[in-house]
Amino acid sequence: MSLPPPPPPAAGDPVTPEDSLGSVTPEDWATGPPLQAQPLLRQEAKGKEEEGEETGVQGAWGKGTAEQRRRGWGEAAEAAAAEEGQVDAGGAAGSASPAGAAGGGREGWRRLLAWLRRRQPQCCPCAAPLPRSAAHCCHGGTKMAALAYNLGKREINHYFSVRSAKVLALVAVLLLAVCHLASRRYRGNDSCEYLLSSGRFLGEKVWQPHSCMMHKYKISEAKNCLVDKHIAFIGDSRIRQLFYSFVKIINPQFKEEGNKHENIPFEDKIASIKVDFLWHPEVNGSMKQCIKVWTESAMILMNVYCNKILKPVDGSCCQPRPPLTLIQKLAACFFTLSIVGYLIFYIIHRNAHRKNKPCTDLESGEEKKNIINPPVSPLEIFLQSFCKLGLIMAYFYMCDRANLFMKENKFYTHSTFFIPIIYILVLGVFYNENTKETKVLNREQTDEWKGWMQLVILIYHISGASTFLPVYMHIRVLVAAYLFQTGYGHFSYFWVKGDFGIHRVCQVLFRLNFLVVVLCIVMDRPYQFYYFVPLVTVWFMVIYVTLALWPQITQKKANGNCLWHFGLLLKLAFLLLCICFLAYSQTSLMFRNVPKTSAPSFPDFPDCQINKKGAFEKIFSLWPLSKCFELKGNVYEWWFRWRLDRYVVFHGMLFAFIYLALQKRQILSEGKGEPLFSSKISNFLLFISVVSFLTYSIWASSCKNKAQCNELHPSVSVVQILAFILIRNIPGYARSVYSSFFAWFGKISLELFICQYHIWLAADTRGILVLIPGNPMLNIIVSTFIFVCVAHEISQITNDLAQIIIPKDNSSLLKRLACIAAFFCGLLILSSIQDKSRH
Repeated sequence: MSLPPPPPPAAGDPVTPEDSLGSVTPEDWATGPPLQAQPLLRQEAKGKEEEGEETGVQGAWGKGTAEQRRRGWGEAAEAAAAEEGQVDAGGAAGSASPAGAAGGGREGWRRLLAWLRRRQPQCCPCAAPLPRSAAHCCHGGTKMAALAYNLGKREINHYFSVRSAKVLALVAVLLLAVCHLASRRYRGNDSCEYLLSSGRFLGEKVWQPHSCMMHKYKISEAKNCLVDKHIAFIGDSRIRQLFYSFVKIINPQFKEEGNKHENIPFEDKIASIKVDFLWHPEVNGSMKQCIKVWTESAMILMNVYCNKILKPVDGSCCQPRPPLTLIQKLAACFFTLSIVGYLIFYIIHRNAHRKNKPCTDLESGEEKKNIINPPVSPLEIFLQSFCKLGLIMAYFYMCDRANLFMKENKFYTHSTFFIPIIYILVLGVFYNENTKETKVLNREQTDEWKGWMQLVILIYHISGASTFLPVYMHIRVLVAAYLFQTGYGHFSYFWVKGDFGIHRVCQVLFRLNFLVVVLCIVMDRPYQFYYFVPLVTVWFMVIYVTLALWPQITQKKANGNCLWHFGLLLKLAFLLLCICFLAYSQTSLMFRNVPKTSAPSFPDFPDCQINKKGAFEKIFSLWPLSKCFELKGNVYEWWFRWRLDRYVVFHGMLFAFIYLALQKRQILSEGKGEPLFSSKISNFLLFISVVSFLTYSIWASSCKNKAQCNELHPSVSVVQILAFILIRNIPGYARSVYSSFFAWFGKISLELFICQYHIWLAADTRGILVLIPGNPMLNIIVSTFIFVCVAHEISQITNDLAQIIIPKDNSSLLKRLACIAAFFCGLLILSSIQDKSRH
């Protein structure tokens, strides 16, 4: 006999779970916990374990240790899922959704409600751990809310997985490509007309043509373009203003002198350039407003005439698509063969699967015994990975080389940088979970750290915030923090594991460099162009050589004799000495007040002059190192990047050594919820850390000159990094939680950093990719969604190929390394041939 139903709610009354789910029957009261209660039970069991129930006493769910109870619950859950048809073909329990668990959606939720009502009150399954004083029992409404929160996230993950997101991104790319192709055929491929006829203003005076980017010409570029040319401006006072703007691009010191109502000549004898203004006041028309815009930028005329000659990367207006190089053609053939080979392999495999498919016995009506599918062969994984990679590289090429999609210039405003920062901060705080371990800089925490830093760097790049000096200095600290983690992570691995084998080295080098090598081939860019990867690669090799050279000192060896700690410190001191030698023996960088045209210059050192080669330049100018570290024929860019963060990797190694030594001697308290030190020491260190963090921010915000700030950055960046680490890890409650949102991005941070060059930004990071013109907000949303999906897929492809190309067997690995060496030798030869043909 069922319970009487409750009266219907009034119009203003809140709707209760019973109103929407129906009445609860005695059968509902008698049944066990439904599948929807699994997250709650697991969290309660975990809480019991943390309270000290690892002994064999009677617990809430039976006798035995917490591990035994978890194992028993897992087996019971799998059995229940199997009864409900939730176990897949491989035997693993699938996601139990409300629609399919415990006898159907509505029925399952009603059973969950009955089960919750009959249980004794228990502590709330809050998303974040509560203090012990506040961890008291609470009412069922809070419990239902917390459970609904967990189940809601599970439902989102079930119906919108990463796989479905990638399929949606693929469909979006195909539709956008078709639309842009149709638009090109309708409007034509000539973007010169957009310079004057179509566009919008970014701010007050910055003109943004429709679908293309304007290049801002420097004096040297303008002279190279206009050498041996004679240009005339004919008109009245409006054309005269355009003449003055144009001449000042060539010679900024040119003054507006003489009688304005007569002809005005200009000549640069060194560059053989003549520009004349011919006074003809009768030339007039209805172009007053357009002329006013032109006088703000004579750059429009320079882009119309010079883009086809100089072909600047960030000047896509009036510039045709670059021709394919020999290496690009060979890469296209390789990817095409991979796609065809995988399709053939897939068809053959599918036909074989159909032949082996079990048939039904007509007499008994039963199917024959299932045949176990054979494991996926390495060849199939290899072909599938390069098939997907070929399609992805085609998208890269369409975005940043084929001129299929549009590009726009960046324009910085404070709102375009800080509003997205606040948005991702809210998302990061919302998606927080308990960490599996509470050690300093545990895996979840470092992934979280890399994730939010990468998102901030992405926003910094797309908003063009490098023009705002305080933001620039803080971003430099984030890049330094990545390198700090490089020193900390690799030192910790070699020190604790003592694994100096070649397999480990090859795995790390492959994962770091695979995508960049492919992009160098497909996008026709030098290795140094993707500067961060050469930076972390070189520093990894420095760490490996430092620790692998005789004597190899590991933690296990040092525990037996404390003198080995002193030996390791000597190694670190020698490394620091080598860094200082390379930095200060390089006498080629002299900062003087010289004209920018007299010598090559760095992007952030505008007054940088080259005198003579130093030790650093001599080393990295040697062939074949020069092929990796030269950019535009010199190593100046590589020197700037290395010098800017030259000490931070050493700081990371030293921090790892000190931390592991303190941990080994049990000086640190790394238990769940416990502060890292005693209360007095923890409070003192927290105070010092907060003051140091704010002091650096105030100093960075008060910087007046980028070059001077860059000079101090290598020595002071570690202050804010260490302050952040202490603030994040000293409080036990802060060390016990992490943001799963940021950690997810942190696992693909390297791919995000590299992919942004071509499929989120444009013109090699100088502009913004436009997939949906006319709606900047929607364009950012769509391009970001596709960009993140592509980065995640490339991360998976890299991991799959790393297992095949870098085997654990040493003999097989040496053979693969020989093949890789032959590949790079061939690539060097083809690159040399290609360079000669260009010259």
